[in-house]
Amino acid sequence: MEKLLVTAIQRFSTHDGPGVRTTVFLKGCPLNCFWCHNPETKDLKNEVLFTPADCIGCMACASVCPSGAHEFENETHILRRDLCMSCMSCVSVCPSSACEAAAAEMTVDEILREVIKDKVFFGDNGGITLSGGEPLIRKEAVELLKAAKDMGLNTTVETCGQVPREILIDALKYTDFFYWDIKDTDSARHKLNTGAGNEKIISNLILADSMGALTAVRCIMVKGVNTDDKNIRGIAKILSDLKNCKAVEFMPYHAFGGSKATLLGLEDNGDKSLIPSDEEMALVKARLAELLKLYGVSNISVL
Repeated sequence: MEKLLVTAIQRFSTHDGPGVRTTVFLKGCPLNCFWCHNPETKDLKNEVLFTPADCIGCMACASVCPSGAHEFENETHILRRDLCMSCMSCVSVCPSSACEAAAAEMTVDEILREVIKDKVFFGDNGGITLSGGEPLIRKEAVELLKAAKDMGLNTTVETCGQVPREILIDALKYTDFFYWDIKDTDSARHKLNTGAGNEKIISNLILADSMGALTAVRCIMVKGVNTDDKNIRGIAKILSDLKNCKAVEFMPYHAFGGSKATLLGLEDNGDKSLIPSDEEMALVKARLAELLKLYGVSNISVL
């Protein structure tokens, strides 16, 4: 069985589904949002996280690197990303963890052995949540969901919706709840800021809803990008057509992802000017609540 790349297993999560949950973050995403909060989960392949300040200058990495990606000049350690093959040889010998793997390769059974350790805390409605990245771009994620259900675990998936329809349909059989991202209802702007239009995301949401999937829509609000009234009206229209959506959650952009980007050799793209104020977030929520009332929608909570 092909292994999944797991960037983190987060225990005692209370914001990733009902009850207390163990959230498994899987690597790989079909989108390229410029505001991404988890840049280490974007690439489908494993990557080296490099922290120059932790390097002790032993040069063990250079001695084992098959592509010569580690260079030492005037006591400065440089990781040549253009040469790195992601073989993780440097990770295996680095004594100070200056070089670390962004993800661990794990089988479904290995992941569940970790998750099941927390079962005593799940209670009646807690369980496992798959996040990312985008968990539903690999069929192995469906195998993980099925195995979790076979163990009696409640399952939640956090998805961007830009996923193969056949994988989504399979996942619906083993998923109790979905958090579904709607990043922007303006497709041209969505493509500009994420690398893809929003048509597939919305059509997959409508399909999942028609098949009875329970969902909460999540919207990351980025100041000056998607906080305009046109987008809020678009969100209201989509929600008005859903039968099984329980809530919409507005989440403000934060700039913390930029520090993780530097570990990948990328620029720190955290931009505090993009963070909406509390007042702006309150206005967005009030406007959506007003529009939902006009549509006659009373079963969706605005969070």
